[in-house]
Amino acid sequence: MRWRDLRRSDNVRDVRGEGDGMRRGFPISLGRGGGLAAIALLIVVYFIGGPDAVEKLLSGGGGDEGASAEAPPVVRRLPLTPDDESSSFVAAILGSTEDVWSQVFSLSGRHYVNPELTLFDGAVESACGFATAAVGPFYCPADHIIYLDTSFFADLANLGGPGEFAQAYVIGHEVGHHVQNLLGTADQVRAAQERGGGTRLQIALELQADCFAGVWAHHANVRQHVLEPGDVEQGLAAAQAIGDDRLQRNAGRRVTPDSFTHGSSSQRVHWLKVGLDTGNPATCDTFR
Repeated sequence: MRWRDLRRSDNVRDVRGEGDGMRRGFPISLGRGGGLAAIALLIVVYFIGGPDAVEKLLSGGGGDEGASAEAPPVVRRLPLTPDDESSSFVAAILGSTEDVWSQVFSLSGRHYVNPELTLFDGAVESACGFATAAVGPFYCPADHIIYLDTSFFADLANLGGPGEFAQAYVIGHEVGHHVQNLLGTADQVRAAQERGGGTRLQIALELQADCFAGVWAHHANVRQHVLEPGDVEQGLAAAQAIGDDRLQRNAGRRVTPDSFTHGSSSQRVHWLKVGLDTGNPATCDTFR
């Protein structure tokens, strides 16, 4: 993937190396490759109960009202290290998403507000609660920040999604959730879920974020020819690798579609490809 000539975003903050930030009572323990399911759980809990519910889940839940609260870890934000290739790559991809979505929004008379992306290692405190690297990359709508531990990229490669464009697809997917937040789609899904919309709406939200990742890649390639031979195949392989059915099989479990949160491998591949082929957000209507 040709990313080195892309503009670097100024909205990446690096808090790696600033302590583990761990707290007692974190109830989610996942093996390699299980983080995406946890992300979906966090999103569902956030939509249903808001950031307080997410905080309660991640901190072990409940506790006495009169108990003294443990102070959250103080994390000092650091500038990016110039010779750190992973941070440079993330800043380049985020900068490209900013340029593409700003243009797409302006064509429909809207203003795109850039998200922030925080690089962390081990654990991080967000407006959606405390999280460890085990949950994988996630977007917090409460603070408009994407949180990413770049060690996830090694997990993705081990699952069958190697390569820089596979990594860029992950960032594009989380930016897609930010786009949904700006458009009000996330709020609509939350309201519908409160009326009993079930998991179908959650899956549609995730598949639309896949499609939006493809929309970004389409326009980035038109603008700056970022895709090299084999890149699209890498992205599609990553989408296939993190389909719910594939993850369940890899975990040695029976495939149960009723428990899906992000969609099957074939669904994720399909919608990423729709975005890549069309570059048109209007084609990403996964809710129909």
